[in-house]
Amino acid sequence: MIRRLLVANRGEIARRIFATCRALGVETVAVHSDADADAPFVAEADRAVRLPGNTPAETYLRIDLILDAARRAGADAVHPGYGFLAENAEFAAAVTDAGLTWVGPPAKVIATMGDKVAAKALLAEAGVPMLPTWTDADEITDFPVLVKASAGGGGRGMRIVRAAATLAEAVASASREAAAAFGDGTVFVERYVERGRHVEVQIFGDTHGTVAVQGVRECSIQRRHQKLVEEAPGVLPPEVRTALHEAAVAAGRAVDYVGAGTVEFLLAPTGEFFFLEMNTRLQVEHPVTELCTGLDLVRLQLMVAEGQPLPENATDPHWMRGYAIEVRLCAENPAQGWRPVTGTVHRFAVPGVAREFGNLRATGLRLDSGVVDGSTVGVHYDSMLAKMVAWGQTRPEAIRLLANALARAELHGVTTNRDLLVRVLRSPEFGAVEIDTGFLDRHEEVFAPLLPAGQLPLVALAAALATAAARRADTPVLAGLPSGWRNVPAFPQVTRYAGPDGEIEVRYRLDRVGALAHWSTDPPSRHDGTAAPGAADTPTVSLVEAAPDRVVLDVDGVRRAYRVHRVGSDVFVDGPNGAASLAELPRFPEPTTELAAGSLVAPLPGAVTRVHVEVGQRVAAGDLLLTLEAMKLEHPVLAPADGVVAELPVPAGGQVDAGAVLAVVNPE
Repeated sequence: MIRRLLVANRGEIARRIFATCRALGVETVAVHSDADADAPFVAEADRAVRLPGNTPAETYLRIDLILDAARRAGADAVHPGYGFLAENAEFAAAVTDAGLTWVGPPAKVIATMGDKVAAKALLAEAGVPMLPTWTDADEITDFPVLVKASAGGGGRGMRIVRAAATLAEAVASASREAAAAFGDGTVFVERYVERGRHVEVQIFGDTHGTVAVQGVRECSIQRRHQKLVEEAPGVLPPEVRTALHEAAVAAGRAVDYVGAGTVEFLLAPTGEFFFLEMNTRLQVEHPVTELCTGLDLVRLQLMVAEGQPLPENATDPHWMRGYAIEVRLCAENPAQGWRPVTGTVHRFAVPGVAREFGNLRATGLRLDSGVVDGSTVGVHYDSMLAKMVAWGQTRPEAIRLLANALARAELHGVTTNRDLLVRVLRSPEFGAVEIDTGFLDRHEEVFAPLLPAGQLPLVALAAALATAAARRADTPVLAGLPSGWRNVPAFPQVTRYAGPDGEIEVRYRLDRVGALAHWSTDPPSRHDGTAAPGAADTPTVSLVEAAPDRVVLDVDGVRRAYRVHRVGSDVFVDGPNGAASLAELPRFPEPTTELAAGSLVAPLPGAVTRVHVEVGQRVAAGDLLLTLEAMKLEHPVLAPADGVVAELPVPAGGQVDAGAVLAVVNPE
């Protein structure tokens, strides 16, 4: 039996595996880069080993360092988590050769399924339906097509191509991204199915010849071909579900599969489905299967690795009950091309969580998180912070529970995709299962913030009143006076904030008993200088309560409570209509260096992988100037307007910090 398990991964999945190990009495070992030394998963392990390396991301890919850490910590087994080394056949073989128990499929199976072109050929012989596939781009005449990385997944190295003229650049770009993410730039091309749904089947194999399914997951809500919302058991016709189960089992038996795996399919509007890939590991979205089956999939992985047969309740998908939906909460800005965000998580609080990293016994919410208050989100890893999962008796019940918990969560310090996720869950189309992989491309309305622009003045007023209350609480002199009291009441208090839509100024006056006598705001302006819609609306407001962390306002006869959290000059306000992050502006700002007109700056630290233009070249608005790689993804830098390239201060291969000037385009 496994006595001490090393997890060769980090963040949320390491914490998830440790939770099962604690329940089973298995000791745990974490490995970490210098950047992760203070991360929650390191603190929760029984033992932790530092991995040296030139870059934090590189350390987790060093097989020799992982094996040395296992030896030093006395581990007798290794779990790869997902990502990084989870689908590396060389790593699986090295672990086994070192005399350690490998928690995963055999190296031979990983190698077979890791070559997606070879895997498609093998499984086609087993009767699994396939899409037309090409390895020579010159042979392609029908569009649209999808360029895919042969060695990886997770949406990296994938490009939709709708015309022959853009195929060569898409192949080159996908190859670069795949090489950066997986160390292998090999790509292939397959037919792209419009309005297709992404569905997948969880399978498990043991060393006694059993290959079983644990049901279907729906994973169609995606951005950049990466999943954002997953659900189980999925809304499918019974005959399609049965056929998917049979195809997944056929795929598993074709390679004598052992361990946890996922067979992914594309479901066409006609009801036909086609094999996409087989992931030889535990998937990010495995919690929805756990909540519907009552199984602990990590426990099953450990059982199979120890040579035990699968239990009866793991071999029959009809054990599934209820409905589960999961969302991936990421540090990114959907409205700005899904730009990843770095920074400090000042507060991470989700209301109503029934369990962390575990199964539920009734309707409720599960949280699998890689961060806590004070965690740092850096540039070295992907942007996922946590997974929130709701289970209910029905799909509408699970949707409502998850959407409300997300909307009420306090997520302070880094921008997240929370608002988009809530809008997706609450959209009529999602409720009616009118979904496919192009859902986000067709529904621009889900990119709008939850907080209506007309509510921002109230949020700013709550922030100003809470700030005044905090300062009054910290002032020992004349402590009995109400917050905001002035000797000359005709003059209002004035506070200025930088908000999501520009600068906003709050003016308010309290009477001698602390009641709100008058308030107003200068409405924020958007980046184009126009006023935000609804910002000029001024409701009738009275102050009910003002404390440093809570303000209650009566707005047109309805009380609204605002939770306020201050960190330095940053003020985070969570209210009934949504949340906003404000930055209090100094009364007398310090002078700053003004950037040259037309300057384009790096949104976050990264590396310039390619420069597509030259100084002096004339460009049009939207032209690609250069490509920045950060957080494992390529980010195009486009010309903001017609003009001439005046400066390119960073060459290809150059590293940049956030705010560094990447290019200067003199507009015409």
